[in-house]
Amino acid sequence: MVHVNLVKKWMYVLLAFLVVLTICLWKETRKGYYVSLKEESPSEQVHITLWKGSIPKQQNVHHQSINISNKVLLSTKASEVKVKENISVRQAGSNLVTNPKKPAGSIKVWNKDSSSKNLTPRLQKARKNYLAMNKYRVNYSGIKNAAKLSPEKLLCQLRERLNFQMIEASDGPFNTSEWEAYLPRRNISMELGQLGQCAVVSSAGSMKFSRLGPEIDNHEAVLRFNGAPTRGFQADVGGKTTIRLINSQLLTVEEQKVITDPQYNTGTLIVWDPAPYHADIHEWYRKPDYNFFSSYKKYRNRQPEQPFYILNPYMQWQLWDILQENSPEDIQPNPPSSGMLGIVIMMHLCDKVDVYEFLPSKRQTDICHYFQKFFDQACTMGAYHPLLFEKNMVKHLNQGTDEDIYTHGKVTLNGLRNVQC
Repeated sequence: MVHVNLVKKWMYVLLAFLVVLTICLWKETRKGYYVSLKEESPSEQVHITLWKGSIPKQQNVHHQSINISNKVLLSTKASEVKVKENISVRQAGSNLVTNPKKPAGSIKVWNKDSSSKNLTPRLQKARKNYLAMNKYRVNYSGIKNAAKLSPEKLLCQLRERLNFQMIEASDGPFNTSEWEAYLPRRNISMELGQLGQCAVVSSAGSMKFSRLGPEIDNHEAVLRFNGAPTRGFQADVGGKTTIRLINSQLLTVEEQKVITDPQYNTGTLIVWDPAPYHADIHEWYRKPDYNFFSSYKKYRNRQPEQPFYILNPYMQWQLWDILQENSPEDIQPNPPSSGMLGIVIMMHLCDKVDVYEFLPSKRQTDICHYFQKFFDQACTMGAYHPLLFEKNMVKHLNQGTDEDIYTHGKVTLNGLRNVQC
């Protein structure tokens, strides 16, 4: 009898433990992670509740870490974004429910009037640190528009003030017999020809599970960034690569991989390196941000037929000036992101440009890249690069719908050569 009572007692203890454990797990999965997203009307503030997954502790990222983009605001699991079927929208004085399948007018997407106040405290602190650091000796004396220009006037600014040039053999320190053997002989516009509908594919983690591969490959030309792979991810990101824009850090840190990996032998390569603010080519050549010139020559010796261009450093700061002029507050005094540079390059080369997951979709995630498991909100909101303000500009120029952004992360932009100024 004593033995039976003892067994019953242990069964009750075990049952109570299981009940408590079940309740704790249920409560944990019911927790929401709230972030503020404004609608196009700046007076309305909404909060979207997404399913909360387990997120590793955020790591500190060196300000020059190799990423675009990408571009992150909402909480996710490392494997995929799980969005509740019903998204609760809470506003002052009301409880609204927004169905993702409703018309575009009810969809909450990137707000083109976002400001540094939308950044987390950590990213606000990083922005202030970069403003104080001013590594590139930015001395901006232009105007700052509190009121945005019309999209048409902004397109004219981009067309008239950006120098879409690659380094040529006639440019200053490159006009030597040594460099003549390395630089491409054909102008990049001649190499690629006039392009129609083009795609810019970000490396954002939200590209994973997007199933956008066939749509992306249907474009006449596709631009990708840095080491973003296609192999094994074709269903989500496609397989076509017409242009690959890489930063100089990649070429120096992973020199051997860039030289030997077959993915860097596809399409046309462009490398860019940050220069001091509006420095001339001679100053930049003497002291590049990353001394990639020897790595570039090694690649060209191994792949002499591969088109490989060096972006003229003038353009990055011309673009930065336009971003600052059209932002009502000070932006980070650091070069624009690879993502923004790639977008304006394709706007120069193409009639229309579809940009994928530069503005986050419903799949938004804290995972920086679709091919890695690294978490940081800076990949979407920006810390080193003025990414927040770049996204504001892209949203302002968007010719597509909010529904396209929500479902596909797709923004459609006009090419610059057809702009009437």
